[in-house]
Amino acid sequence: MIYELRTYTVKPGSLGDMVRASSTVSRDIRGDDYGKLEGYWATEIGPLNQVMHLWSYADFNERARLRGELGKNPRWTGEYIPLLRPLMVRQDIRLLNVVRAPVAPATTGNIYEFRNYRTRTLGVARQWLDVFTAALPAREKYSKMVGLWQTEAGQPNEVCHIWAYPDLNARAEARASAMKDPAWQEFLGKSGPMLDEMHSTIMLPAPHSPLQ
Repeated sequence: MIYELRTYTVKPGSLGDMVRASSTVSRDIRGDDYGKLEGYWATEIGPLNQVMHLWSYADFNERARLRGELGKNPRWTGEYIPLLRPLMVRQDIRLLNVVRAPVAPATTGNIYEFRNYRTRTLGVARQWLDVFTAALPAREKYSKMVGLWQTEAGQPNEVCHIWAYPDLNARAEARASAMKDPAWQEFLGKSGPMLDEMHSTIMLPAPHSPLQ
């Protein structure tokens, strides 16, 4: 199984149009016939005017085949693509190897946090993941992770993880509690020297997102 995270930056003021087109026209055409939609979000804090959508495929060959078939769909090229062209500024893609497959939160109505960390080069991403996954039981005492990946292409030496919270206050409380946990403090001491960059984006699920 591979995952693809697509980030689209749109013109200011057009984010609502992008989400509407994706939740109606695109969803009607694509369904899950050209890759399975795992989640679709609009950014709220961090990089603005962006949507992020996560897709899964059996493997790279299936992704190539299904995207080729989608490109030949007359409704896709004739109905959906013309809606996007006036809105789009930039497209970015990450191809992801799954470390921990997405698990939906127990309740809906959440905010989501996408965290992407750039590690040092030459195998350090794998080392960081080993340390991180060993410490996850301590971290998940305070909130549950949705999914975890390592990049294959698009952004090298990067690990990506998604978290869900009922609201921003719950996020702040969970993170403050984790910071006091000795096991998590030990992890932070080990992992910090392995990282070059850390980024966080708060996202809101779109109406058609499977992850709510």
